[in-house]
Amino acid sequence: MATIEQLKTNVSTRNSRYFSEDFKKKKISELDKKLTTVSEICRQYEVSQTAVYKWIYKYSLMRKKGIKMVVEAQSDTGKIKALRQHITELEQLLGQKQFEIDFLKKQFEIASDQYGIDLKKKVSGKPSAGFGKIEKNTATK
Repeated sequence: MATIEQLKTNVSTRNSRYFSEDFKKKKISELDKKLTTVSEICRQYEVSQTAVYKWIYKYSLMRKKGIKMVVEAQSDTGKIKALRQHITELEQLLGQKQFEIDFLKKQFEIASDQYGIDLKKKVSGKPSAGFGKIEKNTATK
């Protein structure tokens, strides 16, 4: 664990750092070419994200060309890929289930024609005994 003096030394040395314009341009060029990410630069050089985004605003070729650069975390990209894969799997499963439903409907039709009986459940009909009204005269405890 770091002592208070070590932490003070780290803070004081960090405040006196200066990054040259060539260094900033090089890092932003790497960003434009997708060789690195903002978070990697921040971690490696102990720079805030705000500072890196200021560099992007000042030195990025994409900004000067009027091209918008979308910066997103690697984890977001992974999540999006995983969600798209999940959607694809669900669509395949839905297609299989629809095929099974169509197959079973056809079997019912064939069986109905072969035996001369309507096997489908009739919607209009007398409700079962469980759907009746509750009488007011029933004794409750």
